[in-house]
Amino acid sequence: MQKQDNILTDTLGRKHNYLRISLTEKCNLRCTYCMPSEGVQLTPRQHLMNADEVYKIAKVFVANGVDKIRLTGGEPLVRKDFKEILKRLETLKTTLSITTNGILVDRFIDDFKTYGLKNINLSLDTLSKEKFHHITRRNQFDKAYNNMHLLIENGFKVKLNIVLIKGFNDNEIVNFIKLTKDLPVVIRFIEFMPFDGNNWNKSKLVTQNEILEQTTNYFGANELIKLENEKNFTSRDYKISGHRGEFGIISSVSNPFCDGCNRIRLTANGKVKNCLFSNNETDILTAFRNQESIEELIAKAIYKKLPVRGGMNSFEQLNDPKQHSNNRSMITIGG
Repeated sequence: MQKQDNILTDTLGRKHNYLRISLTEKCNLRCTYCMPSEGVQLTPRQHLMNADEVYKIAKVFVANGVDKIRLTGGEPLVRKDFKEILKRLETLKTTLSITTNGILVDRFIDDFKTYGLKNINLSLDTLSKEKFHHITRRNQFDKAYNNMHLLIENGFKVKLNIVLIKGFNDNEIVNFIKLTKDLPVVIRFIEFMPFDGNNWNKSKLVTQNEILEQTTNYFGANELIKLENEKNFTSRDYKISGHRGEFGIISSVSNPFCDGCNRIRLTANGKVKNCLFSNNETDILTAFRNQESIEELIAKAIYKKLPVRGGMNSFEQLNDPKQHSNNRSMITIGG
């Protein structure tokens, strides 16, 4: 067991300074890769963290070394007390960011500015209205697209998250990269990952090599610039010569980056997930409500973290539905 003063460092020496907090399991979209077609059984409200609990539990993580907090969901902006949560988290003086589908962003621009939330990841899987409706089961493309531009115009650091699915939106790779010519935006292509109810299989993967092949075929190999990876990177980054923005590839399935992982997830119902691929969870909300220390529970969760993809060391294991379908659906984990 680890020493109590080092509770966010695992057995491989990975230091976890990045906490992703899911604020809700609810969403105003119904993305097929995130939510099963039949929906999900939502956790009763009394078993979810309230605003005070979100703040106080986050404060424990910050006291132990977390310096970056990302708010996720579901869709975090559907929480009626989102402003109060943001206001309180700002006092912890960490780097604050959010992942959102962008539909409600225009209502919160001033709050983002007031409470120092500058980094926005906006999920937008297609530039086609028809495809948007197909994958989200909602007609909200214009709202999301216009709010992306609103964020850029207001000086926010915007990253577009695109989950690539072969045969659906892999023919839009070049069109997304074209956005970076005139916009200071970061495009991030994300491999389709297996979760409960999303009908994942290997044939739907679009790999890093396929993305780069399309890119060089269109723009030319000499125009592609490889950028230096950030510390604890998830995205391998590139840009096209002369473009204002850049693009990255998050290949969690085919080319994982587990050896430098610094992320911890806290679900909306107060459970720690030490890996997105793992179905192991540690309930810290119950202990918190019983006025017990949660630091030892956090330490145990970090201590149990496996080297690669929640213990799925090979692609054969990952491709086995018996292993990858035991995980929650993405909407109840937090993006």
